[in-house]
Amino acid sequence: MKVREMDRLPETRQFLGATALFSSDAMRQLFLTVEKVAATDATVLITGESGTGKELVARALHHYSPRSSKSWVDINCAALPENLLESELFGHERGAFSGADSAKAGLFELAHKGTLFLDEIGDLDLRMQVKLLRVLDGAPYYRVGGLKKVCSDVRVVAATNQDLKAAVRDGGFRSDLYHRLSQIRLHIPTLHERPDDILPLAEHYLALQGSDLHFSPEAAGMLRRYAWPGNVRELRNVAIRAAVFAAGPEITSVDLPEELTESAFSSDLQKLAGLPELEKNAIGRALEQCRGHQQRTADALGISRRTLQRKIKSYRLMTDRHISIVG
Repeated sequence: MKVREMDRLPETRQFLGATALFSSDAMRQLFLTVEKVAATDATVLITGESGTGKELVARALHHYSPRSSKSWVDINCAALPENLLESELFGHERGAFSGADSAKAGLFELAHKGTLFLDEIGDLDLRMQVKLLRVLDGAPYYRVGGLKKVCSDVRVVAATNQDLKAAVRDGGFRSDLYHRLSQIRLHIPTLHERPDDILPLAEHYLALQGSDLHFSPEAAGMLRRYAWPGNVRELRNVAIRAAVFAAGPEITSVDLPEELTESAFSSDLQKLAGLPELEKNAIGRALEQCRGHQQRTADALGISRRTLQRKIKSYRLMTDRHISIVG
């Protein structure tokens, strides 16, 4: 009998001090692919939304590769201006520019025989794209202000949350560099696309806080149904906040941020429209969560305040639940 994803124990792996934890088939398949790709020297482009774990996958590629005993070097290409980025990548000689008091090896030299991870590769300007392409094609290069060429044997892994194909069409990214970087392309699904990873990850982040708390069934359901626009990074923040502020022995819906509560109520109401008793319960629960505040409740349910008032009167919710309705 096939084991359902939610019945599996989550799998945990460590890559250069970072923890990967997953239960979904999508992530299990991704890491199987990573192990295969890691055995090669192919350049890899990792794509996916911000917060999905692109650096973690890059670290896994290095971990499983024949280069794992050599250097892992990473840089965020969006974090430095062009002139500093060139110096960081290719190094500089003493006196090459103001403040260059001594020679400095670039990251390509430091990553020799190892892996260089270029995060946010889509933010490279066109001049730097040309320089990077030449190095990826195996051409020796000069340090900034240097006269002697440098050769480096480096496996390059790049990542972006941008649509580089669209950037190529718009002239913002070189087609030849795009194809050179994407010899292998790995795409990481959003957290919303792999809901079976949500609760294991949330519990993992609770445990990292030294907390014995757990999520109530209702709270766990809200976690699974939420869209998670910030992906794993947002989930981590929600779990940490809940661990800090939870009042009881378990984390309930009250301990979750308003955006999760509002999303859950809106989803519930859409599904329950036309089912009077269930709709009544959903509205009553929303009123309780919003402490009887009509406008907040209407916003959470995705309906107008006038519609809410009509339903409150229709279902006699003030009488049934003894709720003090405020404006």
